[in-house]
Amino acid sequence: MSGSLVAVTGAAGFIGRAFCKRAALNGRVVRSFTRASQDDRRDNVAADLARVETAELAQALAGVTTVVHLAGRAHVRGETAATFDAVYRDANELATRRLAEASAAAGVRRLIFASTVKVNGEATLRGRPFRVGDAPAPHDAYARSKAAAEAALLDIAARASLEIVVLRLPLVYGPGARGNFRSLVDAVRNRRLLPIGAIDNRRSLLGLENLLDALDATIDARSVDGVHFVADADSVSTKTLVRAIAGALRVEPRIVSIPVPLLRIAGALAGQRDAIARLTGSLEVDPTSLSATTGWTPRRFAIDAATVAA
Repeated sequence: MSGSLVAVTGAAGFIGRAFCKRAALNGRVVRSFTRASQDDRRDNVAADLARVETAELAQALAGVTTVVHLAGRAHVRGETAATFDAVYRDANELATRRLAEASAAAGVRRLIFASTVKVNGEATLRGRPFRVGDAPAPHDAYARSKAAAEAALLDIAARASLEIVVLRLPLVYGPGARGNFRSLVDAVRNRRLLPIGAIDNRRSLLGLENLLDALDATIDARSVDGVHFVADADSVSTKTLVRAIAGALRVEPRIVSIPVPLLRIAGALAGQRDAIARLTGSLEVDPTSLSATTGWTPRRFAIDAATVAA
């Protein structure tokens, strides 16, 4: 375990809290960055990355060897569709550019950016996962902002001695996960009917502990840069995911079989075409490049009681 100073943004978030907790247990020295002051963190910097001055941010990064950039915006609420791109751009692209500029000015050696598989698109063909080198094809404002952030990082790295590592992540599950994973857990817990019995797909997922392993390996690797995917060792179907959640909850899932074409028609009529496409389609990634570069060994998909705790 490296004794160098690591800065982590988004330290109050789902992944950031887990990262800081593991770092404390393992003796890794961390400087946490959050939007609001954290009284329980001794080495904490409160800053809005999209608005703080670059020089001020560079001062806060003094002595840091590696930056783990987890902060960002994944969901926009209370905004009109017309402002989605601007909100995501501020939180994801502009904040990332400013952080990278400040990191270069402060002499940081490596910046690790948590991006998303959605930069590559929303679906893959069966048996053809996204791989390093595949062309980006972002479909929504969130994915476009992450793709723009990646481009900004590479532009800055070309002009500075800052090593950039982009980790494109699928859905991350684990204790405290929110968003789509929590919605699915709640649906299973509340015994809702789930029309997934006829779906035969494959999805790459990423367990929280698996991601923390990958971050540790990327921080400690002697040399690593470029774009990599991170995922569990095995992809799973939507049915397998639901049954694993139900097993951890000790309930019987209420799965019904509705032909996928009918689900798509219903989704179109309800204005949920994209949601049904995500539910029924495959989305796989190939994480082998990160393994080859860092020695990280991905864990297998697994869900336990702690993962689904309320």
